[in-house]
Amino acid sequence: MARTEDYTHDGPSALREAPVSTILDAVEQAARGDRVTVRRLFEALGSGSFLPLMMVPALAVVSPLSGIPGFSSFCGLAIALVAGQMVIGKRHLWAPGWLMRREIRAKRARNAVDWLRRPARWLEWAARPRLRFLVTPPLVKMLQALCLLAGLSMPFLELVPFSSSLLGAAVVTLSVAMLARDGLLALIGLAPFVAAGAVIAGVLG
Repeated sequence: MARTEDYTHDGPSALREAPVSTILDAVEQAARGDRVTVRRLFEALGSGSFLPLMMVPALAVVSPLSGIPGFSSFCGLAIALVAGQMVIGKRHLWAPGWLMRREIRAKRARNAVDWLRRPARWLEWAARPRLRFLVTPPLVKMLQALCLLAGLSMPFLELVPFSSSLLGAAVVTLSVAMLARDGLLALIGLAPFVAAGAVIAGVLG
């Protein structure tokens, strides 16, 4: 049986002021030496709120790391793992051992962090408490379900250029919106899903 780990969900309050930068700092700190494991990244986030843990693979798939074959699929499955447990209301995040043991070159992780700094600052500048009813129960469950859908879609979109990165950006935006209680930002994060729905409707129509 695969080894598993539990990570406590303490809520998003500690990360509301600078959610993306806090996560990037943690990743940069963990990415010392030659290689970094997913386990080390998870542990670097401390007690491990669900939203920050979901943002790590979402940010990775937005970065140049998405060019690694199979990496977008792996990140999509990781996003789906976290989002799915949020949807069903689990209090502790379960993660399989094979996921925790996955590793990448630390230099690639540090380069990805540097690349993400500027969009992170813009996203945090834009986020503020607005339209809170869109990011609190029961509507917040819809946002979590969309993150789950985005993660599950990524393995099927591996060969479609930029599609996984677009979905990853949507997951990051929705995560920041939920952390910052920003319903307007959540609406912006819905845009890729609306666009995808319109394309599918056009094809089927």
